Parts: sequence; structure tokens; C-alpha cells
Amino acid sequence: MALHAALWMHAGAGHYRRRRLSSNSPPLLLVACLAVLVLPQPRISRAAATSTVVTHLPGFDGPLPFYLETGYVVIEEETGAELFYYFVESERSPRTDPLLLWLSGGPRCSAFSALAFQNGPLKFVVEPYDGTLPRLVYNPYSWTQMASILFLDSPVGSGFSYARDPKAYEVGDISSSRQVLTFLRKWFDDHPKHLLDRPFYVGGDSYAGKVVPLIAHYISEGIEDMQQPLIKLKGYIVGNPFTGDKIDTNSRVTFSHSFGIISDQQYEAFIKNCKGDFLNPTNEPCADVVQTISKLMSEVTEGNILRPICHIPSQKRRGALEGVSSLAEERYHYQLSEAPDEPPFYCFYEYRHYLSYFWANDNVVRAAIGIKEGTVVEWIRCKRPPILPYVCDLPNSIKYHFNLSIRGYRALVYSGDHDLIIPFMGTQAWTRSFNFSIVDDWRAWHLDNQAAGFTIMYATNLTFATIKGGGHIPPETNPEESFTMAKRWLDNESL
Repeated sequence: MALHAALWMHAGAGHYRRRRLSSNSPPLLLVACLAVLVLPQPRISRAAATSTVVTHLPGFDGPLPFYLETGYVVIEEETGAELFYYFVESERSPRTDPLLLWLSGGPRCSAFSALAFQNGPLKFVVEPYDGTLPRLVYNPYSWTQMASILFLDSPVGSGFSYARDPKAYEVGDISSSRQVLTFLRKWFDDHPKHLLDRPFYVGGDSYAGKVVPLIAHYISEGIEDMQQPLIKLKGYIVGNPFTGDKIDTNSRVTFSHSFGIISDQQYEAFIKNCKGDFLNPTNEPCADVVQTISKLMSEVTEGNILRPICHIPSQKRRGALEGVSSLAEERYHYQLSEAPDEPPFYCFYEYRHYLSYFWANDNVVRAAIGIKEGTVVEWIRCKRPPILPYVCDLPNSIKYHFNLSIRGYRALVYSGDHDLIIPFMGTQAWTRSFNFSIVDDWRAWHLDNQAAGFTIMYATNLTFATIKGGGHIPPETNPEESFTMAKRWLDNESL
């Protein structure tokens, strides 16, 4: 999920299925976006179902307290490309609450990241992995308490999405966004009751924030052309969004200066020698100061500068990792904390990602959620290049934010204010550059009589908000504040 310095930044359970299926037992983004990989052709079980209603999940105690459906939608007949989804119906009023399509960042991080770590209804119990199935519990700050959410594994190859033809994995910003549009049209054809008059929103965080406005743009074009099914798009939500503009990287320098990570002299040297371009030094003095600044940035956790850096004690597999043939996420095997009153793991958030590897690669889990046999040999949370290719062919998404706003679509753009990956300063700057009239000027928004962040609203229904103390993915680092913000906005209330 991170875009780094150069911006890469067993328990079985009952469940109901429509048809029975079998299941088998640094960074960096700008470079990795161009990587190419030839993939083996998967063995596919034709008896697999296209959708599954899940009432129980392995690792979760008792029946699920929410409606969960998983399934596949074919988006390319010729390549056999299918996108996998998790659909959770609103726990409040599914007939009238909004429907939100949610994409994870990366690119190519599974939507399971959102479902189980961020704004979805599940979360892992953080405890030492002992070879048994990791446990899940209900997330009390799930956004499904005020909206139905369609968590989508996109692009092809993310999570459990797959294709027969390896060429189908060679996608980028534009092609994958068009595939999402195909997915939506087919999904709504199969789920017509979710069209009706309920509001529809597109949402995502980090790198997904780059393609969300493009997808919303494609949907708005379809509305203007009266394409069927007619999706009731009302707006979009993006968190700590990558745009592709150099404002993302240059704001990292300004942010580092304002938080005391770099000195006045280093900041001034950057301004003098680099002409506002952190990624492309054009002279030796600029290259020198960029190297110095980058080294100082590496002294903090970029996703949240207040958190300690997660040091990996050893790259050697040991303990539960031994015998695993291809553990791409072995870097999440972290040092145990010896502090008795602290969380049991030194890297709390990352360790949950580590647990998800064992959960999603369990055969009983795969059977429960309806995964087609032979399609994904090894589930990996984020299949970034070089694991899978991806082309960053949308240079800049800011114009799509502008065009959607002047067309009257609602927008919530939010930022954790301690994120160095996509600092709030850059996001605030490009939203302000639109020169929209202000209807609610910069002020604090509150939770429990305390400032939870700061916000501004423009006449075009564009709202920008910060989350105080928030990291790169605020629903993960600040779940209660993020939940409150999203609920108020989705309910058309003032933050």
C-alpha cells in the first residue's frame, strides 16, 4: 500500500452456496510499474460457482452478524479474466443506504486489506501465529454500518482475481479502470435491486485514489450517454490519494521540514537547487540535497511518522515459516515485543497482514468463500511489480477531480495528517488550486468534544478533511475518527 521514497513508495465452518465447489488443498512504484512477468496458466475448475453467500467464516466464532456474498464476474471472455469481490450489505438500512465500491491501493493490493484491516466488518486477533488458523472478530468501526460495500480485487491478478491468459495481467491505470466499469455493469445486471434509487459512490485509498476519479469519470460518461444499467453515481471518496502529479513528492519535502525531519538549510537548498522537483534532480547540488533529505526521511516510519520503524530481525525463515515453499510476505515475520503491557508484536499493523497470508491460503477458508480451484496457487496481499506487471499510464488524475466537482458530484478527500507517503499538504494544495468558492471555511471537526481533524468544504460539494494523528490509511490507524467522518459525510451531515 505504501508508495515509498520514489513513490513506491482450521477450523471448518458451515456456509451456504448456490453450487458446490471444490478447492485445492524498496520500493519502487515508478520503476516497478513497468515490470513484466510471464505467469503460468492456472488450472481451473469449471464446476466452481460464480457467487457464494457466506454465513460462517473459518476463524470467526459463530454466524456472521452481517450479510456477506463473494463471487466472480467475467470481464474478458477471450482471456478468461475474472474479478473477485466481497459484498457486504449495509447493517443499518440496506434498501436505502448508499452502495460503495471500494478499491485497495498498491497497485494490486487485495480488497481483503480493506475488508479485514480498514473499513470492513472484520479484523484479526493479533496473537502469535502458532500454526493454527488466525482468528477473526467483528470490527465495531465498520463502514458497513451505514453503507453496503463492494470490495473488489482489481486489477486482474489482485487477491483472488485471475485470468486464463497471462497477457490479461498486463494492465495499467486506464485499462484496469475500464475493466472496473465492465465489472459494475455486469454485477448490477445480476443484482438489479441494488440500482434502484440508492446513492452509489466509488472509493479507495493510496494508489487507488489515483484511479477512483477516473472510474467515476467513466461512470459519469455512461450516465450522460444513457448507457444501461444506469448507475446512480453521486460521488466518490479518496483517502491519502496518490495523483501522479509531482505535488505528491514535493510535498514530502515541505512536510519533512514542517515536522523537523529536515533543517531550514536543507529545505532552502532544495528550493534553490531543485526547482521544485524531488524525483528528478537536474544538477549535482540538487542530487546531493535530495540524497540527504531521503536519508533523513528513512529515519521515520513514512506511513505514520510517530510510529516506531518496524525492524526485521532476520530474513531467515524460522518457526512457523519453515516448510513454506514460497512465502512472499515473509518480511512480516516480526520481532516479538518483550513489554508485557504492550501489544504482543512489535509491529502491530504489519503483523495482521502477516496473519492474513495464512488465513487466505487455508483450504477450508477458500472453500468457505467460494474460491475456484486452481486459479490462485498462492494468495499474496499485495502483488506489486515485479510479482505482476503494471503500467502507470495515467500521468495525472487531478483534472478528473476537477471535472467531477464542476459536474456537481460529491467528493470527500481525506488525509491522515502524519503521513509522509502522500502528505496532506500536497492534497490540500491541489484541492485549493481549483479556486472553488468556500461554503464552510477551514475549521476543526470534533469527536467526543475533541478536535478529530480539520476540514473545509467548497461550493462544488468537494470536502477536504484531515484526521488528527492519522497515518497513510486512516481507517486502519484511526478507525473511530474515520468511521465518524465517513458516516457524517455519507449521511449528508456536516463534519
